[in-house]
Amino acid sequence: SEFDWSSVDTSQLPSSYKTNSPKEKRLLRIADNFLQQYAHLCPDREPLLLHPVNECGIEKFVSTTVRPTLLPYTELYHWEGCASFVSDYLTMEPLKSPIAPVPKEGEKKSSKYRVKPPPDLQSKFELQQKAKKEAETAAAREKVERKEEAKAMEMEKPKRDPLYGLRVHAWVLVLSGKREVPETFFINPFTGNSHSPMDEQFLGIESVWNHRNYWVNMQDCSNGCKDLIFDLGDSIRWEFMLLGTDKPHLLLPDVEEEEELLDRDMDNAVSDPDHRVEMWRFDMPPSWVAPIQISPKEFETRSPQGRKVILYKEAKLEKWAPYLNRNGLVQRLTVYADPCYSKVVEVREWFKNREDKLERREVNRQTQLTTEHFRPGHLLGLKAHIYTSMEPETERTMEFYNEARVDGLQKHVENAHEMTDYFEGRDDFLYLRHVEFGKRVKKIQIAGTRTDISSRPIVQIQECFHRNPEKPADEDVAERVFLIAEERINLTYHLKDKYITASKKNFHKGAERDRKGNEIIMTPEMCITYQAGCSETDTKLLHLYKLLRKLMEEEKQLKHEIWESATEVLEILKIREDEEADIKLTVSIYDTEQNEKRRQEYEAMDNLMEDDLLGQEEQELDYLAPFLLQVGNVEKMSKWQALRIKEDCLTDFKQRLTHKANIIHAHLQKEVEELQKKDRWYQENQNQLSMEDETDFLAYCSETMFRIRVLALRLKREKLMAPQKYLALEEKLHKDPRLSGHLSH
Repeated sequence: SEFDWSSVDTSQLPSSYKTNSPKEKRLLRIADNFLQQYAHLCPDREPLLLHPVNECGIEKFVSTTVRPTLLPYTELYHWEGCASFVSDYLTMEPLKSPIAPVPKEGEKKSSKYRVKPPPDLQSKFELQQKAKKEAETAAAREKVERKEEAKAMEMEKPKRDPLYGLRVHAWVLVLSGKREVPETFFINPFTGNSHSPMDEQFLGIESVWNHRNYWVNMQDCSNGCKDLIFDLGDSIRWEFMLLGTDKPHLLLPDVEEEEELLDRDMDNAVSDPDHRVEMWRFDMPPSWVAPIQISPKEFETRSPQGRKVILYKEAKLEKWAPYLNRNGLVQRLTVYADPCYSKVVEVREWFKNREDKLERREVNRQTQLTTEHFRPGHLLGLKAHIYTSMEPETERTMEFYNEARVDGLQKHVENAHEMTDYFEGRDDFLYLRHVEFGKRVKKIQIAGTRTDISSRPIVQIQECFHRNPEKPADEDVAERVFLIAEERINLTYHLKDKYITASKKNFHKGAERDRKGNEIIMTPEMCITYQAGCSETDTKLLHLYKLLRKLMEEEKQLKHEIWESATEVLEILKIREDEEADIKLTVSIYDTEQNEKRRQEYEAMDNLMEDDLLGQEEQELDYLAPFLLQVGNVEKMSKWQALRIKEDCLTDFKQRLTHKANIIHAHLQKEVEELQKKDRWYQENQNQLSMEDETDFLAYCSETMFRIRVLALRLKREKLMAPQKYLALEEKLHKDPRLSGHLSH
């Protein structure tokens, strides 16, 4: 069916839409003449699309419908962004097939996917051959099923297209050469995808045009577009309608070839002098269409209603404009198991402008596996979260941006019985920590959680380390295993060069005190040592004892870190639940459409603070004032005095930086000591504590660890920034006009 032009309101359109200028009328005469010659020379080819009617019913030449317009959106400066915008705006409505038969009334359509029931192959032989015949029946049934499956697959294949080679479709052709385009390619305006001319779906090209000229393809298209040469300046392969001076030569001809082309054109002008002279001197009239105007809101909305649905085979793609959905959803791909879109297999969702930095979510409806991806900037550095349930101590994987974390944690994997942490970029070269848990004995209830959470008993802790090049291989631990239940600690060192076995030390802790309360002295039986390349060990018992004591202290610290890791997972789950329950979207300060309220608040606040900001520069303290008082008259200051002032100022600044770092370090040490003291109290009174006491202890530890992380981060930042601040002040002193005259000599 043809488009209903009466649905278009043409009353407000400019006069150029409703009439033709004298130059446009002249162009239409040239086009008619060109079309007559083309039909005479190429009677077997389809008629050219030269001057269709516009929305006002006026014939317009196709080249004049193109008006290059520069829009203030950087996304449209590249073909991919421009094609994506156009494809989102357009909606394809397939036309009725001109050869489709009209279905008769009352005629019931049979489903082409209906599978015939397998024949009844029940055995009717004697009972003694029943087992044999059942096997034959099963084999025959399987054969029939395979045949029916193959038949169904064959029926799903697209049938032969009766209109193959008869359709004409308008695509966008991008020629190579300008703007660093390496190869010529096509753009489908309905999908925004690019395609090579070598693609099998292109059967040929009738014509191409732009805002300057119109060209007809005169090359053989029996092999599709694979062998076409896209040199529009070659008049043998591309017949142009208007002879202009700005021909788009891709392969510039030689001077002799160009002279031959000009001579041939002049010879042709003899046969039809009026037409050829008219073509020779005629330039394309300006475009009659109004320039494209797209407001920021329209550009952001993209689709006419802000939503677009595209159906594929067993898949559905939905697109929304930003801020249209309150959860920030901008795109969703749903994959189905059948062509009727009834059984969902997988759902993929894309988000924008989420305050929780959620970028993409993938849900497998068959396994209920959910994968969430986050952009940098999440509260706890979360990068990805893979899970089947939000309940604690279930199977899940969390990935983090390790650069944003103090501990360098890159990935956390856990289930009800195990927990594995992967690290990157740590100073102690730790890259893996694996923990095995036993059955929980006692449960406690933490306020605000959904299930009973308690410290799971640790059975084993395994840590793996990268090679530390500053240590000998037989002193650099590669793996250490703490067997908590067996009270053993096993150390494995890195391999030495040209060795196939590594040095090992296995400690048995035993009891620290005997029944009388006396401290047990370490014996050789408490440590089994193997030194690679040496038959006897020369390690003294005192050194082994100190190493064992150190490992026992580190074991206690590891237990606490494991508890912190489990607590952090619970905190992340709680935060994610809160974020999903109250989704918030961020709005750029430059987005005036979405940020009108904030703009008004900012203007009101700016008006209130305007008076206070006027004299801000004058109120800045003079950093040299305390030191210049010692000199008195600045104008008579000597070079030695200037150097002394500079050194005193830098020394004072260095002392203030050191004092600030010491204060932060003291606060950090105090927090650590308080936490260790509280932890020792908990270990001693664990069996006597009530549920409320344990809840208070967990809350205290969580708050203290947060303060420790903040202080550690501040201390690290101070140490990194102190040299830069010192150099900046030194440069500022050199540029100060009161000292620069003395310091420059």
